[in-house]
Amino acid sequence: MSTTLSSYDLAERPAFRSTPEHAEPLAPLRLVRAKKAYTTRFLADRLSRSPQGFFLHSGTGVAPAPGDVVLARIAGVGQHPRLESPASRRQLLFLGDEILVAYGHRYAPDQFLAEVPADLGHCHLIAAGGVAGLVTARHALMSQPTQLAPVGLLADVHGLLNLSQLAPHRVGATGPGAVDSRGPLVIAVLGTSMNSGKSTALSCLVRGLTEAGLAVAAGKATGTGSGNDPGMFVDAGAVKVLDFTDFGYPTTFQLDRGRVRGLFSDLVGALSASAPDVVVVEIADGVYQGETRALLADPVFQTGVDRVIFAAADALGAIAGLQVLHGANIDVAAVTGVLTSSPLAAREAAAATDVPVLNTASLCESGVAVDLLPRTAREPAAASS
Repeated sequence: MSTTLSSYDLAERPAFRSTPEHAEPLAPLRLVRAKKAYTTRFLADRLSRSPQGFFLHSGTGVAPAPGDVVLARIAGVGQHPRLESPASRRQLLFLGDEILVAYGHRYAPDQFLAEVPADLGHCHLIAAGGVAGLVTARHALMSQPTQLAPVGLLADVHGLLNLSQLAPHRVGATGPGAVDSRGPLVIAVLGTSMNSGKSTALSCLVRGLTEAGLAVAAGKATGTGSGNDPGMFVDAGAVKVLDFTDFGYPTTFQLDRGRVRGLFSDLVGALSASAPDVVVVEIADGVYQGETRALLADPVFQTGVDRVIFAAADALGAIAGLQVLHGANIDVAAVTGVLTSSPLAAREAAAATDVPVLNTASLCESGVAVDLLPRTAREPAAASS
């Protein structure tokens, strides 16, 4: 496997040389005591069954790749003072704590821009969900990132461990994919940026459709690993919930176009396997973000998505976002999000477009949610409610 910073080829990693210089046996008790992250929850499950037979791979020339699991020591507590556990509990971090997290790139305009470093030198905790990387830029309101001192990459007798080998799903495992037009309705939730209200809107939509008597599966196709959003989808009533971490990705930043396409279609396919009436999928960040823009232009998205809901932080963002989406021949059923917290902002947006502007909370109402479905699906659903 290539270990360049942009690499996301998740094929089997080559086995390491089992010498003291490169492979240090790990005491089971040390692994048990290390704090595990949401991104490493499948590893945590494996360790709970058997913490024996693991090694640390370190030394000169060892270069991490996205998805590699690292045992790291907390060298300084900063922006992220807590680590999200496999069960999404916020674990307080102390100096000297050892944690198991995964390397990944991050794109977060409100927080950090970060990349996988070229070696096992000091780096940062770039997301509370459990992602290690090297911060290259940060928002002015962010504190210094929490400092990590990597001890080594985790390995077993077969070689280095990558999240791709631990996750229950794998992109392309069933061959070239496309969203099945005969499957359930697919609704995508997009936004102007992070923190525009996408996850809340999706959760409310799940709630409204569930209240209408429909079975709804929900997922998140792109973003940075965290259990918060999937947890919200579960709380809203989704019958099945998956995200990109279930496919072995700690983040999706710098994924190539083909892998973004495959991840989206395979996620929808896995959610559809439970035979829901509707699948709702969140696409992270904003329409200008590279992976999001590539996905919007892809035929898999354009032909496989029945409806798009757009979340915006303000009226100008809503109108600009609609222009981008209409330019990509994507029809938007409604605008919602943070802007609807302000009656004035919502009024401005409504006056500038003929797309309905809906208060996010109103999506919890069965009638409002069902009205967003295509007419052929809306009539029987409305009758059953």
